Parts: sequence; C-alpha cells; structure tokens
Amino acid sequence: MEKSRIIQGLMRINVMSVEELNSLIEFDLKHGINFFDTSNIYGNGVSESKIGEVLKLNPSLRSKMIIQSKCGIYLDEKNKSYYDLSKEMIIKSCNETLKRLNTTYLDYFLLHRPDIFIDNKEVAEAFNILYKEKKVLHFGVSNFSKELIDYLEEEVKEKIEVNQL
Repeated sequence: MEKSRIIQGLMRINVMSVEELNSLIEFDLKHGINFFDTSNIYGNGVSESKIGEVLKLNPSLRSKMIIQSKCGIYLDEKNKSYYDLSKEMIIKSCNETLKRLNTTYLDYFLLHRPDIFIDNKEVAEAFNILYKEKKVLHFGVSNFSKELIDYLEEEVKEKIEVNQL
C-alpha cells in the first residue's frame, strides 16, 4: 500500500468519542490520508485504545490504514515521565500497543525519544524478535540524532526507515 504524504497525528484523540474518531478516520481515508500516527504515551494509552475500539467496530478499516506507533516514554506511579528503550520494554510496549489497537501488527514502530542508556544490541534483539513474529513491518525513531541512528544501525538488521522530527 502506498503511504499518503500527509500523516494524521492522533495525539489528542483520547478526548474524542469512538464515533467521532471513526468519522475522522473514514474522512481521512476518503480523502487519501491513510497514514495514522499514535504512541503508547498519548493519553496514557487511551488514544491507542480508542483506535482499537474503532477497529473492533469496523475491522475492514485496518487493511486501508498504515498505523505507526511509538514506545520509550512511560509514566511512573507519580505520573512523572521517564524513558526506557531496553529490550524488555520495547517488546512489552509493542505487545501492549497491539492489544490496545486491536490488531496483530504495526506497519511502523518507532523509538519515541533517545534514552541515555540505550544499548544498540538490546534494540537489535527486540527489533529482530518483533520482526520475526510479524508484529512490526518497519522500524524507525523519533527525534534521534544522525550519530545515534548510526549507532543503532551498527547492530540493527532491519533498516531504520523513519526519523520523525
């Protein structure tokens, strides 16, 4: 499927009803926008859950959509954010995202923000597992420097296709 040149950001959809979101997605698709961006942190998972509700009500939409999500930013028990791009958290986050989205795969999965403790070998292991299990088709990053992308690509077999700025 060809990607639209415009991406629909879904950061603030947690305040929309499922019906409103369904209308937005159908409007976008009707007007040639098929790329949808979300993240585990948007609405603390609620945004992904709302998309999942739309897909539950209208499963045929999934085959028309390119869905991108991100991981790496989390909230602790005091609602303070922290970054974690360890192998375990990347895999856990992807599995939780898939469950919330009510889908079996992501078209794109991005590391949301650089983590000062990032280990390119752990990222590579996580990406390899998710790719082999067909849970993620393409990988990328968000807000990474060229040097950090080069560091990841020393180990990652799957191409880093996106750097969303």
